[in-house]
Amino acid sequence: MQEPAGVTERRLHPVTPLRRAWAPVTVLAGWAVHDPDQTQRQLTRLTTTTLLLGLAALVLAAALYGFLSWWFTHYAVTGAELRIRTGLLFRRTAHIRLERIQAVDVTRPLLARVAGVAKLKLDVIGADKKDELAFLGEAEACALRAELLARAAGFAPDTAQEVGEAPARELVRVPARVIALSLLLIGATWGSLLTAVVVPPLLWVATHSLWTVLAAAVPLLGGAVTSSAGRFLGAYDWTVSESPDGLRIDRGLLDRTHETVPPGRVQTVRIVEPLLWRRFGWVRVELDVAGSSNSVLLPVAPRHIAEAVVARVLPGVTVPRAADLARPPRRARWCAPVWWRGDGIAVTDTVFAARHGLLRRRLALVPHAKVQSVRLTRGPWHRVWRVADVHVDTGANKTVTARLRDADEAARLLRDQAERSRTGRRRARPDRWMTTQDGFGASGRE
Repeated sequence: MQEPAGVTERRLHPVTPLRRAWAPVTVLAGWAVHDPDQTQRQLTRLTTTTLLLGLAALVLAAALYGFLSWWFTHYAVTGAELRIRTGLLFRRTAHIRLERIQAVDVTRPLLARVAGVAKLKLDVIGADKKDELAFLGEAEACALRAELLARAAGFAPDTAQEVGEAPARELVRVPARVIALSLLLIGATWGSLLTAVVVPPLLWVATHSLWTVLAAAVPLLGGAVTSSAGRFLGAYDWTVSESPDGLRIDRGLLDRTHETVPPGRVQTVRIVEPLLWRRFGWVRVELDVAGSSNSVLLPVAPRHIAEAVVARVLPGVTVPRAADLARPPRRARWCAPVWWRGDGIAVTDTVFAARHGLLRRRLALVPHAKVQSVRLTRGPWHRVWRVADVHVDTGANKTVTARLRDADEAARLLRDQAERSRTGRRRARPDRWMTTQDGFGASGRE
């Protein structure tokens, strides 16, 4: 096929074959694990010379596969799309429309950082999983990311390569000691540790077998430690910065990840407040982004800082205070004893806010412009006590629910929210954020 003028296909970094060469070895290892007895019998029949020759053939086949898969992988940026051609035996060509790219993340696993390469992951509207280019040189990955974001934002092809990486202003950096302490103050950490401490003695009482106790204790204790350690390593040096591309997130101790939260695509913001964090005034900020897997904006932060960052994601939005939330009527306690006290709602000019949870509070904020549909549901017991739930569906296939509202209030909320959503969509900012002239405008690239 004849390439358009000015379009040059490029290959990945030469270190990529080393990554792909593991595929044949993985297939052979999977077969050996699937039938270990047969594998052992086959190995005992082989002489040392045959075994060495087989090993050499396996290494050669793996190297050849890695080289050929790299050789037949190309990518190119055309006037309207990013094209990725892959496949050794079965060819696959991915055509990614540039205007549908909403985020480009750069990840650097530990070994990739040693080799000076990086992986480029693309969030595309309508795609369930990310397309990726692994691996590129670090400088090439950053340059390609900047070009793709500029093109997705509406810059002309001739100037997109000259725009470069957009400047960023740091908003917040989470200290490592705060991350470590926050992990110690969540129920999941103590639950896994408690299980690791309680289960082995119970097994000893039941079986009096040391091997049974060790077989259970080691995985439980190891899982408890590695789970918390993994979360700490992933959240280490968590930094949120503001740029014309959106909010940038840089994180990770061993594997560094560079993510972008594109403005205009955030459907819901959730402020999570675990019970043991309240003494310190800490919260966690989570996101629902249409077509994106980015889900955490801040792993832990003081409430006032979190609210300031939320204001950058949802301009003009003020997070409602607890005193501003309207509770369900007292008769709702017959539908959800005790727990009904954790529910509440607030509706402002910009967002629909609903809180749920008594011990672990979750306050969800949905901009009116992002509401796709509104539903009212009432079960038999709800009808007895004249309460109803109002469900607000967003573009990220998620739902925020105002629970146990008075039936008349719920009907009024349903009607008014539908009108607010129509009005909000008419006033919504364009998704091509850098074509505007505000804080996220094209002027930020100058």
